[in-house]
Amino acid sequence: MTSTKSKAREKPAAKVAPPVGPARFYNRELSWLQFNRRVLQEAQNPDHPVLERLRFLSISASNLDEFYMVRAAGVYGQVRAGITTPSQDGLTPEQQLVEINRFVGDLVNEKQACWRSLTAEMDKVGIHIVDRESLRDNERVWLEALFMAHIFPILTPIAVDPAHPFPFILNKGLTMAVEMQRQGDGKVMNGLIPIPGQLERFIRLRAGDAGPKEIRFIRLETVIGLFLSELFSGVEIRSQGAFRVLRDSDIELQEEAEDLVRSFETQLKRRRRGNVIRLEIDGRMPERLRKMVVDELEVDEHSVFVKDGLLALADTSQLITSDRPELLFKPFNIRFPERIREFNGDCFAAIRKKDIVVHHPYESFDVVVQYLRQAVADPNVMAIKWTLYAPRATARSCRR
Repeated sequence: MTSTKSKAREKPAAKVAPPVGPARFYNRELSWLQFNRRVLQEAQNPDHPVLERLRFLSISASNLDEFYMVRAAGVYGQVRAGITTPSQDGLTPEQQLVEINRFVGDLVNEKQACWRSLTAEMDKVGIHIVDRESLRDNERVWLEALFMAHIFPILTPIAVDPAHPFPFILNKGLTMAVEMQRQGDGKVMNGLIPIPGQLERFIRLRAGDAGPKEIRFIRLETVIGLFLSELFSGVEIRSQGAFRVLRDSDIELQEEAEDLVRSFETQLKRRRRGNVIRLEIDGRMPERLRKMVVDELEVDEHSVFVKDGLLALADTSQLITSDRPELLFKPFNIRFPERIREFNGDCFAAIRKKDIVVHHPYESFDVVVQYLRQAVADPNVMAIKWTLYAPRATARSCRR
């Protein structure tokens, strides 16, 4: 038992001095990545239905793509320009890139682990992503007909050699690389198959003799791999793998531009052909093919990321099917602001009585449309001010 006298002799806890200088700040890019990790944590939440968890995984992957295309691209631009001025948190652009890539490396590993966990859970409830070995005979026959009728006509196999230069790969474009050996003279060749964006990444197999609740998908690149002989004839396929590029898509506009619409059009065209910011390579791609892709794209070493798992996880949103509503959140019925109804739909009268704050998506966006239509029809309205943000639009004010 401790005596009162010994307690009196105890030293008070030392006060922790508050941080000073750059230590007071946290890097803005790393802060955004922390936010995206919280989105991923929703995908790891066992209290959510499995397909909603898959949706969060897809959103997190899509967010990360946009991060590299815009925010990380800005940091890359500073490095290329030779800027060494540190940000408020004390990191130079080059140090920021190191920290970004370190953080993203851990984040990507978490995403792939989450994907593996979700596919195992989906298997248990009857939603399967099958490989070529798991195909049933009737499914293989159906896939061959589908491939020849709808996939083969829009694929463009490309040989890569001194006579056929490496083609331009579109932003976010998924491409298959193939190593082949010509049967006539044994010459080893490389080929590419850019996968058009209009094709679904996950193909739902016809039900056939499957159970009433069994849903089976197969990846598009698996299907293409099944029928490579139709795309490259007279050769033996030695190896294959997929890769994907993200390009600098940051847009800088001068507000005083004479023609803002034309400036946007020009910038959007450049966006498709920006510098490669991130090259993702399937970990199963052989080293020789991998080196060919990296050399031809002329990508710096710190922009190359080998992934042991699925490329383009954002595409997994295609697996969210409405056939299994029990695996989704229960539908939420949005409400229409009652005070607008109290004034018989007259938005102006309701606002004159008291300001209104509308919370989307819990309250219907129809009220904004109704407000806009009423403003357009009102002869006393002099101007309508509208603030655009990304793909969303919010009515701000109508001057009467």
